[in-house]
Amino acid sequence: MAEATRSYVPAAGSDWLLPFYDPLTWLIGARELHRVLVLQADVRAGQRVLEIGCGTGNATLLLTQLHPDVDVVGLDPDPKALARARRKAERAGVKIGWVEGFADKLPYEDGSFDRVLSSLMLHHLANDEKRAALREVARVLRPGGSLHVLDFGGSHAAPDGWLARLLHRHEHLHDDVEGGIPALLREAGLAEPAEVASRPTLFGRVGFWRAGGRR
Repeated sequence: MAEATRSYVPAAGSDWLLPFYDPLTWLIGARELHRVLVLQADVRAGQRVLEIGCGTGNATLLLTQLHPDVDVVGLDPDPKALARARRKAERAGVKIGWVEGFADKLPYEDGSFDRVLSSLMLHHLANDEKRAALREVARVLRPGGSLHVLDFGGSHAAPDGWLARLLHRHEHLHDDVEGGIPALLREAGLAEPAEVASRPTLFGRVGFWRAGGRR
């Protein structure tokens, strides 16, 4: 269970916005972004995959639908978002392990996963939280495993337009927009971090990054 006294940013930024979260992600084309992320992860049959900060489970569900022969776990500190994720999985008839918890304190042994995914989650974290979460990712990845990240920012994310400029100034996003994610991945001990793609969206440009397990 998540730590009862610990605060977190809800999946939609605020509890009252949760019913609007899926429609808003649809507006930015999140399903296609999730598809790119899942294809980038190059998941193979029999592998075990973790999504940190899974929210209402959209990327986790897509992964399971595209790869029904994979063991998938979705982790998030927001119990209300996880409740929605569980209901969606039940309606879709897919089996996913939903876990309430924090990315910087993963409840798993070393080398538990072949892939870890993070979709539009890192920007919720302060830099010290990002560093702690990425160290945990490095710890739970198996040899030959990899991390795959989708988030706002990237090396081509020039602050074009009022919303992009606002994101650029956000304290949690500034380093991401400035191309700092590979540095954070490297600092966590992950191998060969690289930005592999970027896309424009209604709310600003997003990037896709990958890194291998510990060097």
